Amino acid sequence: MRKVKLGIERSSRRAKYALMLTVAMAVAMYSKAQDGNAGIEKANSMVRDYFGKGTELMYAVGALLGLIGAVKVYQKWNSGDPDTSKVAAAWFGSCIFLVVVATVIKSFFGV
Repeated sequence: MRKVKLGIERSSRRAKYALMLTVAMAVAMYSKAQDGNAGIEKANSMVRDYFGKGTELMYAVGALLGLIGAVKVYQKWNSGDPDTSKVAAAWFGSCIFLVVVATVIKSFFGV
């Protein structure tokens, strides 16, 4: 008999603690509720700022790739490799791709 009473007392304590925890969480949730529109607008402006900096970074990377590609193509051309035109097209295509992607991002997001 004694074990049954202890089990009932423990379960009622757990129920009280669970109820108190639930009430405390509900109060905390409702007291910290704020306007979500202001946060969304701030996130929107921050993301647009990052896209502006990202497009500038893409232009810089494109210029750097163009210089590296020009040096590699020049070295292949001087050594007389037959696949110089293929390497030149690959490097030129990668530079054009970066410029096009940066332009599309700039026009799409209105940066």
